[in-house]
Amino acid sequence: MKKSIALAAVLATTLLAAPALADDFPSAISVSGEATVSAAPDLARIDAGVANDAKTAKEASDVNNGAMGKVLLALKGADISEKDYQTSRLSLQPQYGQNKSTGASPVVGFRASNRVTVKIRDVTKVAGIIDTLVGAGANDIGNISFEVTQASKLLDDAREQAVADARRKAEIYAKATGVTLGAPLSISEGGGPMPLFKSRMATAPMAATAAVAPGEETLSVTVNVSWAIKQGQ
Repeated sequence: MKKSIALAAVLATTLLAAPALADDFPSAISVSGEATVSAAPDLARIDAGVANDAKTAKEASDVNNGAMGKVLLALKGADISEKDYQTSRLSLQPQYGQNKSTGASPVVGFRASNRVTVKIRDVTKVAGIIDTLVGAGANDIGNISFEVTQASKLLDDAREQAVADARRKAEIYAKATGVTLGAPLSISEGGGPMPLFKSRMATAPMAATAAVAPGEETLSVTVNVSWAIKQGQ
């Protein structure tokens, strides 16, 4: 009998404490809001280089160094600041042939290559710079990409729109569940600007002026917001 009384007392205490415990974890509606903004890019990056084959490693390296020297001089002559171009890769690789009688792969020569990444701060000059590179001897034009350098500032309006989008969604959920929104409990930003245009240029020299379309970049922002909720009135 005493054990039964003690057990009943424990259960009563637990039930009375449950609402108080729940109060420590306020109910909330958590949603994500999104917004985008389009902007013209104001910076381009071009990856270009020269590659040369020769019988010996020294010959291939010497020829390649001379060729890249002409490319760098051309960039300087096109008013590209030295801080805006940087060597991105150097390589010297043996080239193997095939000996049909023995099945061996003897070294028949060497290939030297040198690549440089160029920043172009006036995107209207991209086509002209490509032509300059090719005219100076660059025989491997690689990736070209465009970006918006002041993306964060351009996203400020989108951030406000994303918060409004989150609230709109939260209001829908609140109405559907018979509650009202209270004060925001937390807000965090996710996502970031994403480049819209990125392409691979042909590696062969181009006879005509290069056709380049910068297009626009679509910048996106996502916010995650939690609102306290109150019983509807």
